[in-house]
Amino acid sequence: MTDISEIKLTNAQIAWRAAQDIGDGAYVNLGIGFPEMVAKFQPEGRQAIFHTENGVLDFGPAPEPGQEDWDCINAGKKAITVRPGTAFFHHADSFAMVRGGHLDVAILGAFQVAQNGDLANWSTGRGGVPAVGGAMDLVHGAKRVAVVTDHVTKDGKPKLVEQCSFPLTGKGCVTRVYTSLAVIDVEDAHFVLREKLPAVSMADLQAVTGATLHTGGPVAELIVPEDL
Repeated sequence: MTDISEIKLTNAQIAWRAAQDIGDGAYVNLGIGFPEMVAKFQPEGRQAIFHTENGVLDFGPAPEPGQEDWDCINAGKKAITVRPGTAFFHHADSFAMVRGGHLDVAILGAFQVAQNGDLANWSTGRGGVPAVGGAMDLVHGAKRVAVVTDHVTKDGKPKLVEQCSFPLTGKGCVTRVYTSLAVIDVEDAHFVLREKLPAVSMADLQAVTGATLHTGGPVAELIVPEDL
């Protein structure tokens, strides 16, 4: 069996791949932490309109170190920059945008994703430290919900499973998962493999996936820049 730890994608490479599917002018919310990296990799000629739950729309990239204005932050308390057209508004108005279906895409991290699209990303259950935020609104308000994640946990257990064992963030909400090994869609309560790393065999990929991987046709090679 291939040692996936030696060939898996980095977080930056996963974020790059997710960014390739964001359309020009799309309204996008990026989850706190790892998903925020997606903003760095917008394809040339495209400009997403990024939204943050604390009340900013169409903000710019992170400022250079030492140039931060700490009155301008995102939901993850990271400094952002202001662009021509950046809008500021009340927290309640921000969530009205989310709940009103005005976001095209939400990209989040995950503890587990089930084959029917259930998402668990806010608590690991008893003894865990819960992190309740805007995710429960986002997964049911955004038109498309994608997940960026390592394919397995730190101790090698599958994150893609038949049924989530952790408390749910949302039911049947995930449409696509970008992992360190593959790109997988959720269709008709099944995982459908779209792309995989060339160095990973189908057997090896299935061995580290907790539910059956289906194929709806040819599986493309997952190719990303090496220098990210």
